[in-house]
Amino acid sequence: MTVEGVRDLIESFEAEAECERSDEETPEVGIVMGSDSDLETMYGAYEALTELGFEELTDVEDPPETRFTFETYVVSAHRTPKLMDAYASTAGDRGLDVIIAGAGGKSADLPNMTASLAYPVPVIGVPVQEKSVDSVIGMPTGAPLVAVDAGKSFNAALSAVQILAREHVELRDRLVEYHQSLQGEVASVSRELHESGTPAFRAERDR
Repeated sequence: MTVEGVRDLIESFEAEAECERSDEETPEVGIVMGSDSDLETMYGAYEALTELGFEELTDVEDPPETRFTFETYVVSAHRTPKLMDAYASTAGDRGLDVIIAGAGGKSADLPNMTASLAYPVPVIGVPVQEKSVDSVIGMPTGAPLVAVDAGKSFNAALSAVQILAREHVELRDRLVEYHQSLQGEVASVSRELHESGTPAFRAERDR
């Protein structure tokens, strides 16, 4: 028996998979996590995507006008396996190009199972905790899953955009601009450290 709220979500995924929608109308990136307690860690993916000009698709707001969008859901591999199955197995038909999946604990199976069910849609796994790393990266040969280090959902989102940038020059340009801004920040800090001297720089930084 499937709980009503879960059944409603499953039906919504299945309905979206049946809709004829253009690429511009569907989210490029899906973010899923095993529990809302993972949100603080997974928020880095939100920050990276929005910094690169993506907007989040929700049901309570009008669809954003920006070209590139993402969606976010809680999908538990252990508590709601049917929901996880529906989300992952319909991902390609719903227009998703890449999924970022985060889970914590020693049995962090959501990224792995999502990768298996969503194939060939690429999945980037985020171990929410250090103890989740082995579970997330432990996929057998033939069942690929890309993974980042524990807690690095920001990097997972950057990797997702790198995948998309192979097809969208606009995203490639945004990534290059972002990388150049990081280089500029390092150069600025380096010059300030050299000009101020180490004691003054440390004192100013720690204020």
